[in-house]
Amino acid sequence: MEETVISRQVTKTQPAWRKRFWRNKLLYLMIVPGIIYFLIFKYIPMFGLVISFQDYKPFKGILGSEWVGFKHFERLFTEPDFWNILSNTLLLFGMNLLFYFPIPIILALMLNEVRITFFKRFFQTLVYLPHFMSWVIIVSISYVMLTMDGGIVNELLVQLGFSKINFLLSPEWFRPTYIIQVIWREAGWGTIIYLAAIAAVDPQLYEAARMDGAGRLRQVWHITLPAIRSVIIVLLILKIGDVLELGFEHVYLLLNSMNRDVAEIIDTYVYTAGLRQMQFSYSAAVGFFKSLVGLVLVMLANHLSKKMGEEGIY
Repeated sequence: MEETVISRQVTKTQPAWRKRFWRNKLLYLMIVPGIIYFLIFKYIPMFGLVISFQDYKPFKGILGSEWVGFKHFERLFTEPDFWNILSNTLLLFGMNLLFYFPIPIILALMLNEVRITFFKRFFQTLVYLPHFMSWVIIVSISYVMLTMDGGIVNELLVQLGFSKINFLLSPEWFRPTYIIQVIWREAGWGTIIYLAAIAAVDPQLYEAARMDGAGRLRQVWHITLPAIRSVIIVLLILKIGDVLELGFEHVYLLLNSMNRDVAEIIDTYVYTAGLRQMQFSYSAAVGFFKSLVGLVLVMLANHLSKKMGEEGIY
């Protein structure tokens, strides 16, 4: 009798995953395009990293090219320009982390305090709109505004009694121009994420704080920020993973012969070595190094976040 009951229980539990699958089949169907995208464009191309250990020749293919081991990595770390390029990349990343990363949080907190719905939606759309523009458009608009030949900014400087500044060719102005463009284009996207996190905060917490006499700033400091702390940490970890991934297109559009010493980063270096100079194996080694650094930093940041009591990303 007991064996019969146990067998029935096993029979009932066996198809449970099938029931869940068919019950949520539309949700699983929505995941399929994302899985296909990552398989085709992220995982399958990883096989190509093997050419960083070869002297790759296109006409011989991956299987026929000569194996050279760590030759290209040795060249990478002994290349005279590499350390300058790495420092440029790290400096731009540091500026991103210092100046750009807090902006979406501040904007989200400010927009959350706007009580008139029309103005809230208007400013939210205003800061989010540049995200839909390509870097070509962003840089082109900046060129029109910053050029010395009739640029709005330089004309305004002249009207105020200052001399014109060559923003586009001056090495010292490359990094400020870059970070301002990043803030202009991407701050709105981050704001949307933080506003969604703020919307999930229990309104009763604010009511209790008001009853205790807490003002708006104290409510933000003691309720809103702690409530969205986990979201901030997750986005910070993901941002740290992109330490050497600053965006090829943006920097390449700002790059010129006058600012190359401060503007050349790993992404543009890979393009120059790989496509323009046809050094496929060497550029693959540079890209491999960049990805490895990002992976190590993500794992380290995730480990530190768990040590601090946060959930992390895995």
